[in-house]
Amino acid sequence: MKTLENQTLLYDEDCPLCSLYTTGFVKSSMLDENGRKSYCQLSEEEQSFVDLKRAKNEIALVDNKMKTVIYGVDSLIKVIGFSFPLIEKIATVKPIHFILKKMYSFISYNRKVIIPGNVKEENKLQCTPDFNFKYRFLFIGFALTVTTFVLFGYSNLIPNLPKSSIIRETFLAFGQIVFQSLFLMKFDKQTIINYAGNIMTVSLMGSLILIPILFLSQFVQLPEMIILGWFGITVFIMFLEHFRRVKILKLPFYLSYTWILYRIIALIFIL
Repeated sequence: MKTLENQTLLYDEDCPLCSLYTTGFVKSSMLDENGRKSYCQLSEEEQSFVDLKRAKNEIALVDNKMKTVIYGVDSLIKVIGFSFPLIEKIATVKPIHFILKKMYSFISYNRKVIIPGNVKEENKLQCTPDFNFKYRFLFIGFALTVTTFVLFGYSNLIPNLPKSSIIRETFLAFGQIVFQSLFLMKFDKQTIINYAGNIMTVSLMGSLILIPILFLSQFVQLPEMIILGWFGITVFIMFLEHFRRVKILKLPFYLSYTWILYRIIALIFIL
């Protein structure tokens, strides 16, 4: 593995995802020992040539010798491409680069709702991305779509439930956002939308946990007890994750219980 030397990625230390992949670059020797640095620890000299606002939204790769910086997907392409030149050639083809850039923005602007972490408020520099309504709504729409189709398939595995439909599952998934938002009316719009993104991440996570049972059901007849048991375990995991996120967001604790209340109401509605 070729090592890209004298280059440093400025990562968001409050983002578990960012910390994970930048650590991976160093451990795999794609970057040298000084190949990653927390955005919050930028020196005054570095702050003079790094675009601080842009580096919050797009991970910055600093050339420590030339004092130059590249941002976003281009910085990742350079790191990976140094070890794998073919990947760099493919990634820089205009149509592919355009798609990669949009995908990167989609993840970067939503990283705080995909995998939230506790913010260290004592840091003077905070690597919080700008709130982008377009990418947040795209993420909510994506998670809503996946959740709808997975729940549609899973509901039809349970004989005692009325036959499901895409419209019903869409209504129930979107209704969760509306119902929970009623308990946040005193908060600003950005807080409500940010929380909605976290709700849908929890729903998306639950959908991914249900997929193995959906897959297995295509080949074997699964007992109803396994189907219901797996669903119950999934809901419990989702509740714990929702509770954790509410705590991180410093929102009222009762939101986790209204989240359960909605699901009880939804079940009554279905039956």
